[in-house]
Amino acid sequence: MIGVQLALISAFRTFSRSPSVVPESMRRSSRNSFLAVSLLASSSLFLTAHQARADEYTDLLDILKIKGSLTQGEYSALMIKHRRHQQESAEAESDRSDRRATRLASTRDQDRAGHFHSTSSSAHHVAVASGSDVTPVFLDAQDAAYDAAASARSARQSMLAAQAAINDPTIVRVDKYVPGKGVTFHAGPVAINLSGFVNGFYTYDNAYGRYVGGGTSAGAGGSKFDASAVRNGYLPAALITKITTTQDGIDMAAVFGMYPGLDNNKPGAMNANSGGSPVALGTPGIDFRQVYMTFGNKKMGTIKIGRDLGIFGSDAILDDATLITLGSIGGNSAPGNTSLGRIGVGYLYADWIPQISYQSPMMSGVQVTVGVMQPMDEFNFAGTNNNGTGPDALSAQSTHHSAPMAQGKVTYDFTSGDIKGRVWAGFLIQHQQRLYSSVISESQGKSATVEAGEVGAKLSYKGFEGVGYYYRASGLGSTGLFFDGITPAGNKRNSEGYYVQGSYSFDKKLRLAASYGVSNLYQAPGEIDSILVRRNESEVGALFYKWTDWIQFVAEYSHTESIAHNGNRGKDNSASGGAVLFF
Repeated sequence: MIGVQLALISAFRTFSRSPSVVPESMRRSSRNSFLAVSLLASSSLFLTAHQARADEYTDLLDILKIKGSLTQGEYSALMIKHRRHQQESAEAESDRSDRRATRLASTRDQDRAGHFHSTSSSAHHVAVASGSDVTPVFLDAQDAAYDAAASARSARQSMLAAQAAINDPTIVRVDKYVPGKGVTFHAGPVAINLSGFVNGFYTYDNAYGRYVGGGTSAGAGGSKFDASAVRNGYLPAALITKITTTQDGIDMAAVFGMYPGLDNNKPGAMNANSGGSPVALGTPGIDFRQVYMTFGNKKMGTIKIGRDLGIFGSDAILDDATLITLGSIGGNSAPGNTSLGRIGVGYLYADWIPQISYQSPMMSGVQVTVGVMQPMDEFNFAGTNNNGTGPDALSAQSTHHSAPMAQGKVTYDFTSGDIKGRVWAGFLIQHQQRLYSSVISESQGKSATVEAGEVGAKLSYKGFEGVGYYYRASGLGSTGLFFDGITPAGNKRNSEGYYVQGSYSFDKKLRLAASYGVSNLYQAPGEIDSILVRRNESEVGALFYKWTDWIQFVAEYSHTESIAHNGNRGKDNSASGGAVLFF
């Protein structure tokens, strides 16, 4: 092919030196033709060199198979495709050779007979008139044109093959990584996302006070002590697997969320969320909080079936700055899977509840979520009188339910210039049956309908962010859902709480946050002052430094106080430092 290009250059120069042979206009036209022919010849040279290296593809497949990167099935399929392409290339080359031989013989016969045809190719006449036989040059150029057309067809076939490979179930692809969104693999039409987080803190706590039944302060246990621990924060660790696909226009997902802790587990009423056991040869608790599926689309909305975070109180938790710190530690001498954050000191824990729920499409920023949930028992969290050792329980309990719990909320998201925000309102309702205590028995058929409502707002403006939240309930209790919500006589206790929070981001790395929250549990008519908690409150300040896209360092101080109806108080002051990694 190099000889072809040299011949083209020689012919072009000969033609340029013979201005008397043809008019100037014909010379300009032919000069352009020669340039085009030269480019086509160069393209042919590239394609020929590319074909000469075709066997390197076979070598590459052999290496990948030996290294285990290809299965036997993948190797065989790719080799079959490669052999077919080689055969097609050989057949195309044979056709070109036959066409060239035929054209060359025909052109030479015409030249011997002295026939000169008037065609659009002025360059051919000039070359023959000047005594230069450049017929092979034009034949090579024509071959180059055929090769270029074949290359275009091959490129199109490669593009179609690449598009088909996107949904090929034998090929696994990986999405470009986005910090905080996990790693996503695609196997044909199925996407598998792995995400999660790990955290750990050193915490020092100074606790003191008198006993408060149901108090969230570490000092509510009625003693004075200092305690150190290496522990989880409000969140344990997590490994979350999400599998998604679309079939017949329906988006579907299955989610499995595993949340292990750092410290030894000592199962109690709250299972993995009970207090820990810092004894040698212990093992941590594994909290498999999430197991659910979803299906739907942007037009019909989404249905969820399984175990996931409840609806009532979920925004209050997810907007809480202590979510990635500790907040109220709830005891430091034998830490469990988590601290308390603002549970019981600003909101009730939404909890992870078996449910069937529906979330509507977003309509002008408005979205509705409703669901039926596994009904929960009334629970005597506060214990008994006389510092928890007396015979009389402080609250009634229940074990039977003929109807599910219902929850729902409405959210509105908006943007106005640099201001972004969300406002929401939610509800919870459940009928409690067969209440029992030391005062009443299940056979009496005592029942109560528990009701609760909430409102909240979150606003952000440039580096500032503020959150405000309020709830009020009858029979729902404090701290956890249905904790101490009903008296031993079967009467509902009212409760309410709120928290306010502000934060400021100095830049993309450094952020400061502070919050204050309160939860109140009121006595029902006829109750006398007891050691039952009346009020839990806390103040929290935290500093966050985002070192990389994955890891943040956290320093925090919190003060928590619990007050009983009889005036007992428990307090604690804690300082923590550690890191959180999200991937």
